[in-house]
Amino acid sequence: MAVIEENPGYKWVGTRPIRPDGLEKITGKAQFGADSILPGMLYGSVVRSPHAHARILSIDMSVAKSMPGVKAVITSADFPDLALNGGSAGDIDMSNNVMARAKVLYEGHVVAAVAANTREQAKAAADAVIVNYEVLPHVLTVDEAMADNAPLLHDGMYTKGIDPKPEKPSNVASRVVHERGDLDKGFAEADLVIEREYTTKPVHQGYIEPHAAVADANSDGRAHIWCSSQGHFQMRAHTATVLGVSPGTIKVTAAEIGGGFGGKTVVYLEPLAVRLSQRAGRPVKLVMDRDEVFRASGPTSGTRIKVKMGVTNEGQLTAADVWMGYEAGAFSGSPVGAAGMTVIACYDIPNFFVEGFDVVVNKPRVAAYRAPGAPMAAFAVETVMDELARGINIDPIDLRLQNAVVEGTQASYGPKFPRIGFVETLEAIKNHPQYTAELGPNQGRGVAAGFWFNAGMNSSATVHINENGTATVVVGSPDIGGSRQSMALMAAEELGISYENIKPVVADTETVGFNDVTGGSRVTLATGAAVVDACRVITADLRARAAKTWDVEIDDVEWVDGQAQHVDGSQPPLSLADLAGKSGRTGGPISATASLNARGVGAAFSTQLCDVEVDPETGITRVIRYVSAQDAGRAISPAYVEGQMQGGVAQGIGWALNEEYIHNSSGVMENASFLDYRIPVASDLPMIDTVIVEVPNPAHPYGVRGVGEVGIVPPMAAVANAISDAAGVRMKDLPMSPVKLLEALNEKGK
Repeated sequence: MAVIEENPGYKWVGTRPIRPDGLEKITGKAQFGADSILPGMLYGSVVRSPHAHARILSIDMSVAKSMPGVKAVITSADFPDLALNGGSAGDIDMSNNVMARAKVLYEGHVVAAVAANTREQAKAAADAVIVNYEVLPHVLTVDEAMADNAPLLHDGMYTKGIDPKPEKPSNVASRVVHERGDLDKGFAEADLVIEREYTTKPVHQGYIEPHAAVADANSDGRAHIWCSSQGHFQMRAHTATVLGVSPGTIKVTAAEIGGGFGGKTVVYLEPLAVRLSQRAGRPVKLVMDRDEVFRASGPTSGTRIKVKMGVTNEGQLTAADVWMGYEAGAFSGSPVGAAGMTVIACYDIPNFFVEGFDVVVNKPRVAAYRAPGAPMAAFAVETVMDELARGINIDPIDLRLQNAVVEGTQASYGPKFPRIGFVETLEAIKNHPQYTAELGPNQGRGVAAGFWFNAGMNSSATVHINENGTATVVVGSPDIGGSRQSMALMAAEELGISYENIKPVVADTETVGFNDVTGGSRVTLATGAAVVDACRVITADLRARAAKTWDVEIDDVEWVDGQAQHVDGSQPPLSLADLAGKSGRTGGPISATASLNARGVGAAFSTQLCDVEVDPETGITRVIRYVSAQDAGRAISPAYVEGQMQGGVAQGIGWALNEEYIHNSSGVMENASFLDYRIPVASDLPMIDTVIVEVPNPAHPYGVRGVGEVGIVPPMAAVANAISDAAGVRMKDLPMSPVKLLEALNEKGK
């Protein structure tokens, strides 16, 4: 279902052709991260800390080095110490996360790695490395880490964003603030004020393919890496930094990627594989098992959030006061900054104070997870919004409509919004048949909204016209959510040729210009704009070639439906194939490259509707119906847009009801497998109805906003609000598992 602002009459954009990567994937020919096999390849294994916090006293590798088949053993001593070489704080943290130095800071932290002829030999050698630790006290939550006299992870960490600079170090890396108006005045004007506190646990992105890397280092100092990542240019840069070499000495080829959702924007195995390959003189493959993925790659933050909001009896929001503590894991860098930007960004609130803290704890360093930081913030604010609506007896969508940001509203994080489609998503849900459908016993309905600002950043693309008039579109953005199809559709639209005659290719770091990561919902917007720019250079070139052929001025030639036409019709049209076949006589090969730093990013909004059924005897919640309405700007590939929307909802439902990292008192994760860390499967989910709202982004040639992230922002609040409607209890701690809900129901019944 789609809500469309205008119909531009495109031929290819907005259609649903066969995906370009489909055949290779269903036949098993697609090459993923662990599929690369090179002659003479060795296999790697990693030694990881069993402790959440400990000082490394010694590492004995003598037995491991002498074991059969072992060709290399490395520790932090094999990597440059960036702290001694003037490295930035971020680079030092990244290096120390790849390989621990003086201390291990979480269970699973790498302390050594080995390479051997077989996987079994490598694993046996890793088990034979003897590490002597001095176990230290640890902290696992925001509250523990921020407590007075808490054990410190980093002795030199002083909180940024506080003036004057604190006199003592702490586990708080930074503080962010957004504020406007007079908070006391705003709450004094309110007829109803609600104040609540919420907690969430770390959750993993749950990608099916684990991290994998193959490295082949040459004697000339160069290295080639094949890896599964969301950005092979970033893998090149980060690997080079950790190794202390120039990025130009490393070539990275992007494998197909079996899921990422933000979690594969971080370098883990690549520097280890290169260094092992250099030491052994042979290619090395490293692949995480699922246990390692959970214990040693980044989940998203656990949080504690306090929200206070006020509203008049007429439905006008007057004030919001938000405090947020976000776990960063062992090194600073939680998404609390993004949370501060998004937490109240859906609403025009005259008086607010938003304060957030980035807090280090003895857990794996967090990584991005779809709209990083925003889902937890929305869980808190959107459930308070539901309570406010009920408290003043107003429809929850009407309350949101009355306070919704629109074009010209100054966002809570600073700029004024251009044309946006938040109101349209709210209206789409209110007008959906499910919103007024009858509910049965123990069933409830919840609504929630979400915002994500999306990203632009840097992209490059090259378009080649082949001699038969077909085209190759070369990009450097790994395809996670269908971007190859989107690139091909926009190129087909620009060139005026069939989609089937476009071949999209994701090239290595030496074949295409620089591209930032596939993340931030940026690829169809930014890389797509580069493809469009390159195609427009080509069509201008084709017009010039036709003008040369006809001996007329270029202004007498137009490019229509894949062919050059004389404006007065005095010349027979020249098709792309005609011009390509004669390109050697009109100037040579037809090709163009475009590079840009994308501007005019379009903000994304989603409003979602959830119906649940709660079993009062077991506390089990079943999601029975779900609708997501999202402003895509322009759905270049509607099938992929719907998939992104449904995927975000599915992950959000899992986050709401089941998923969490569980650590014991020693800081050891107790559910590091898909048996115990339960993500939703098909039988856990209803059919997720999608409503694509199209309010084009005026700054993009096809109106694209980006769709990959905002869909995961509202689900936890929507589910929580539906549970409250069904069972009469407000759940403030995620996940809302059967045990927790049953306890709340029993408490309510006392």
